[in-house]
Amino acid sequence: MNAAALVLLAALSLTVFVTGLASGARRLLGVRLGKGRAVATGLVGLAAATLVSYPLRHVQPVALLTLEIGVSLVAAMLFLAATEVLVPSGVMRGLVRFPGSLRRQVARTRRYGRLSRIFVRHGLGRFLSGRTRRGPNAAAERAVLAASLRLALEEAGVTFVKLGQVMSTRHDLLPPEFTTELGMLQDQASPEPWDAVEQVLREELGAAPDEVFAEFDRKPFAAGSIAQVHRARLPGGEQVAVKVQRPGAREIVVDDLDILYRFAERLEQHTEWGRSVGAVTLAQGFAVSVHEELDFRIEARNTLSVAAAIAEAGGNSVIRVPEVHEDLTAKRVLVTEWMSGIPLHSAPKVLDERGLDRHALAGAMLECLLGQIMTSGVFHADPHPGNLLLLDDGTLGMLDFGSVGRIDRSLRATLRGMVLALHRGDPGGLCDALLEMVVHPEHIDERQLERAVGQFLARHFAPGTKPDREMFADLFAIVSRHGINVPPEIAAVFRALATMEGSLDRLVPGFDIVTEARSFAVSQHLRKLKPETLGRTVAEELLGLVPMLRRLPRRIERIGSAVEGGQLTVGVRMFSDPEDRRFLRSLVHEILLAFLGGVIGLVGVQLLRTEGGPMLSQGLGLFELFGYNLLVVSSVLVLRVLFLMIGPGHRR
Repeated sequence: MNAAALVLLAALSLTVFVTGLASGARRLLGVRLGKGRAVATGLVGLAAATLVSYPLRHVQPVALLTLEIGVSLVAAMLFLAATEVLVPSGVMRGLVRFPGSLRRQVARTRRYGRLSRIFVRHGLGRFLSGRTRRGPNAAAERAVLAASLRLALEEAGVTFVKLGQVMSTRHDLLPPEFTTELGMLQDQASPEPWDAVEQVLREELGAAPDEVFAEFDRKPFAAGSIAQVHRARLPGGEQVAVKVQRPGAREIVVDDLDILYRFAERLEQHTEWGRSVGAVTLAQGFAVSVHEELDFRIEARNTLSVAAAIAEAGGNSVIRVPEVHEDLTAKRVLVTEWMSGIPLHSAPKVLDERGLDRHALAGAMLECLLGQIMTSGVFHADPHPGNLLLLDDGTLGMLDFGSVGRIDRSLRATLRGMVLALHRGDPGGLCDALLEMVVHPEHIDERQLERAVGQFLARHFAPGTKPDREMFADLFAIVSRHGINVPPEIAAVFRALATMEGSLDRLVPGFDIVTEARSFAVSQHLRKLKPETLGRTVAEELLGLVPMLRRLPRRIERIGSAVEGGQLTVGVRMFSDPEDRRFLRSLVHEILLAFLGGVIGLVGVQLLRTEGGPMLSQGLGLFELFGYNLLVVSSVLVLRVLFLMIGPGHRR
């Protein structure tokens, strides 16, 4: 064998040895290694093996093989454990990615500075610091601050305009001066220049607007926070609404949402108000909603889903949903039927001029939304006045389906139970409905919850009282105080109802949405008791019971046979929770490893103290070699246990 082959074989052997040491140390400690740390671990073990073998080079190499491997493994484990405790996995990867993250941090800081200057320029510095005036002039000051906040949000851009739109519907969180002022953000954003809009149309439609549409009005009909709407005509003569996303909206939204999320985290950590409203959860829900609104294909599917939901609920001749031109819809462009009308917040005067029944329209609108929620489970989650039109024929049109809620059958049943319990004034029924939303209801004190619910019903549903917006705030306070986590789907329902209440108040001031909802729920419940509906429900339930009924006689016969033969037993399984079993296994595993490590170490020490026995070389006997090897094994086991106890918790 020539020299080159020997060098290649030696290099291959060293590579295998280093790789094996790194893999063995990783598996024994149960950590994950990057390539750099794996190479360093293997090299440390190789150096330790070299240091051990050099003083004992006069001993036969075969006799020291196990000792060298063991010492190198212990050294590799010590190095890996120390580096993992001092520099946990992921830190080095973060250092590698540091330049990119630094650039993003600089961009975020620049954006944060710009936002700060905007808010300070509009006189919101004292407002942001929390120093607000109390007393007779508080309402006037709130009105001034609300106007300044609206202007600042408009200048801040897409995300903050959308945030203002959402907050304008949260009457339970903000004073009326703010909700009224922020409501002006619904359709009063500044439009984008035509050149930028045309570029988006070309990229999404694959052609110039003049080639796709017979006519296209370059002046937008309405400008929103994320998109603006243009009026156009198709070659066939049909008028359509073309919704075009603002250029660069997505890039701005990503940075702004990151800033909002960090602000929400601080708000929840340092303020009682932030913890009570769940600021982080609100920010997460808002982020999901905004991301969905950035893809108009999702909005197109939502529009079709809500139209089908209205039809499934029995249809509604007063409420219309625009038809979608799916062949012309893309990620940043949505083409729908043109619906000619005026926004709801400008409709009351027109309604009076036309002699239309405001209360009938309001009732039809509420019935439409409740039908979507209770019957099909797909509903418009943001029915604010800017998304509702009074059409020229006297009907109402629903627009902007970027935010749509979905609830399953079990949650719909829970909602119906809640409304019926409110209607009957039944605290027990309402308490049961609330507990149906909880994953682990056994952790909640039901007696205290039922007492709190009873006080809530007495306060808001007593004879002579009229439920108002404070009712929702009090109900959510009870839910939060007793540790009940409301599912996001149910929260979306309440948000949609609160938004609809503000919209209906534009049509009929003081419209009692709670009473109407109770009447709707009762009518739906009574409709299910009709003979034809009841028969269909019974048939559906029986179809679900047929498989169980088929198995029931055999199971009863088995139980009877077991009782007759005295063989009936009841098995109670301890540690049925997988987490409990996993904890017990890990505890026994660590105790056993520690015990074995200690016993093996004591045996090794005893062998080292034993005199006599065969000699392998001058100064090294067989008993000593066995003792050293057992100490190495003991060190490996003890290191494993210690790392599991004090390590950062990286398990395989």
